[in-house]
Amino acid sequence: MTHPIIQVTSVSKAFKEVRAVRELSFNIYPGEFVALLGPNGAGKTTMMEMIEGIQFPDSGVIRIDNSAWKENPARLRSLLGISLQETHFIEKLTVKETLELFASFYHESHIKISEVLHLVGLEEKSSAYTKNLSGGQKQKLALGIALLNKPQIILLDEPTTGLDPAARREVWEILHRLRQERGMTMILTTHYMDEAEFLCERIIIMDKGQILAEGTVDQLLARFNKSEKIEFGTDREIDPAIFPKDNLLKYDYLGIKWELIVNDIVNYLPGLLTEMKQREITLRSLECKKMTLDDLFITLTGRSLNE
Repeated sequence: MTHPIIQVTSVSKAFKEVRAVRELSFNIYPGEFVALLGPNGAGKTTMMEMIEGIQFPDSGVIRIDNSAWKENPARLRSLLGISLQETHFIEKLTVKETLELFASFYHESHIKISEVLHLVGLEEKSSAYTKNLSGGQKQKLALGIALLNKPQIILLDEPTTGLDPAARREVWEILHRLRQERGMTMILTTHYMDEAEFLCERIIIMDKGQILAEGTVDQLLARFNKSEKIEFGTDREIDPAIFPKDNLLKYDYLGIKWELIVNDIVNYLPGLLTEMKQREITLRSLECKKMTLDDLFITLTGRSLNE
């Protein structure tokens, strides 16, 4: 296997009483797109900031291309392109002027401004003031700035938070194209399941500063024997005890809306319908689907990614 380009070994970080990251260890390999997936407060941003050299671990080691930040910071900065959770621009600069400003910070040759504008789809906005950009366009500009130094690794912290669905999809398409055309390595923090599934081949699920699970979507879901879900509503309350504990994913406090996880919907559903009929319970709704990463997170923590 290729040597890891990022190695995180037993890393911990605390802020006063809060342990933001707890003994985290993982490797990222060249060309991988990896998601740190978890709810707000999971420790994703703190972990990312330590990889970026903005924060330093209380304990443990982070190595990027076999170097630590304290050993060779200038070299590591040349390897990274960074897009933070929120970026503020000088309002009276145009998009092109903003890119030129950031490009001037690099002593070595960098990517052409025209190429960056094309990559992030801002050619028609090159003369627009940054204050007049939409949220999606500002995120594209932040991504363009992260690409200026031709990075080997791009680090994106919640790149689509607050964007409407169309703008999110545009950012995804840019990142997907960068992966196909440039072969760079990417780490993405997100609490959007669909974002992690669309962009990343490997997902690291975090909560309360720890890693709960990691792997591809299929590998993560395969950790659980049951991989399909039945959602249904009833006309009256049901005692949860009638369902095997292993099948019950969640139900509402009234006991009239249910989610069950099963091995095979086709085989399980007839028995469920028979049970409802025998108990003279009427189904108000019924939906069958595959399990998602959010369902997996609920099985691991008892709560949703968005809670």
